[in-house]
Amino acid sequence: METDDVSVREQLFHNRVRETIICVLLFTCLYMVSYLILTHFKKTAEFVTGEFYNHWLWLCTFTLSVAVCAVLLLPISILSNEVLLTFPQSYYMQWLNGSLIHGLWNLVFLFSNLSLVFLMPFAYFFTESEGFAGSRKGVMARVHEAVVLLLLLALLVLGIVWVASALLHDNMARKSLYDLWEYYLPYLYSGISLFGVLLLLLCTPFGLSRMFSVTGRLLVKPRLLEDVEDTLSCTTFEEESLSRKLKSDTTSCWVKLNMEAMKKEYLTVQSKRIALEMRRKASPWQRNLGYPLAMLVLLALTVMCVLMVCFNVLELLLDDTAMPRGMEDPHLGMASFSMFGSLGAAVQVVLILYLMVSSVVGFYSSPLFTGLLPRAQDTNLTQIIANCVSLLILSSALPVFSRTLGITRFDLLGDFGRYNWLGNFYIVFLYNMLFAGLTSASLIKTVTWAVQRELIRAFGLHRLPLTVSRSTVPFRLLLASGLSKIQ
Repeated sequence: METDDVSVREQLFHNRVRETIICVLLFTCLYMVSYLILTHFKKTAEFVTGEFYNHWLWLCTFTLSVAVCAVLLLPISILSNEVLLTFPQSYYMQWLNGSLIHGLWNLVFLFSNLSLVFLMPFAYFFTESEGFAGSRKGVMARVHEAVVLLLLLALLVLGIVWVASALLHDNMARKSLYDLWEYYLPYLYSGISLFGVLLLLLCTPFGLSRMFSVTGRLLVKPRLLEDVEDTLSCTTFEEESLSRKLKSDTTSCWVKLNMEAMKKEYLTVQSKRIALEMRRKASPWQRNLGYPLAMLVLLALTVMCVLMVCFNVLELLLDDTAMPRGMEDPHLGMASFSMFGSLGAAVQVVLILYLMVSSVVGFYSSPLFTGLLPRAQDTNLTQIIANCVSLLILSSALPVFSRTLGITRFDLLGDFGRYNWLGNFYIVFLYNMLFAGLTSASLIKTVTWAVQRELIRAFGLHRLPLTVSRSTVPFRLLLASGLSKIQ
């Protein structure tokens, strides 16, 4: 009996060590990728050789790696379940189990709380602090001021959370600080997650519509929709004109004042000309097949998301199991989380990642957050902190967002399933209806305006004078112009 107990303890110990090593390796890889991303965007002139600036960069890298790991939570969990279903007795897949996935969810929840509540506010306060009046100037003076400001902010936030919990749940209001970890911090993160889910509700439909235009800029359009030769000749003429101005007499005061602006404009036009030359050299397959195929894939993914949300709305009305909820044991390898098996699970993973990319595109395309868009080698410290916090809020809300919309049937693990508002039927139902309505309206508007714009540009009607309304051009004229171009 004692031998059996020892063997069980040894097995538990080895399992815990193995899970720790796997989590450390995964997080190390994500940390290195995040570090490369931040060093690509940060403004080098602002990063002096001080030791704390390296610590500041490490904090931002840690936050960004947690955000990337939060994005991968659902895809890793869904794919792990399908792998265990495919290879149930494989010796090499014994390390992939429910305990590992559950521990990964708990670590992401813990680190995201730590980054949002402590690390990123401290990094921001340090960049803005100068030290208290009368103290010796230096790094430690700024650290002391940042710590004091962080403590004051923590007290303010906890006070707001206590008041909100007392107003909303009077019978659950606590009078002791012993409930800080068990009640107030989860309540605080529940509010942060609700804010992230609402932000995803606003950004994702807008991003889904913007994905078509963003992809259109990256790909080469067919000749019917884009006259590369005409655009290239105009760009070349503009580049030569700017080059002659830069080489002209620079003694004039006006030329000296506008020299920097002209140089930036010249570099922009030059890069545009190089891109157009590469587009002109594109193969016919890339030109005539790549762009339509990419547009069809984006349209299919968007329509699939809307249909899955509409189906989830019907399930919410008929079946209580469609409500998002948490679970303690994932039971991996028992059954597929999609009615279509492995293919359906792969589609779920693709849709989850597609929604995340669309939400990021919509976030940076919205007028409120356009100024946060990072630029290569030209992003200051405050912008990097704001970007890390924004991406962490969006990514940490992605599992709840995907489960609420019914994109996947994988229930939320750990503290992700303890949010107070998840059990409210009216909030979940209204959220699904708003997402389906906003996405459908954005998609219809984008497709109709895009088709009209491309037809007008392809048939040369964009050269009409402004006094002529292009919307009044009859459809027969469009067809006649198109047939003449084809002939």
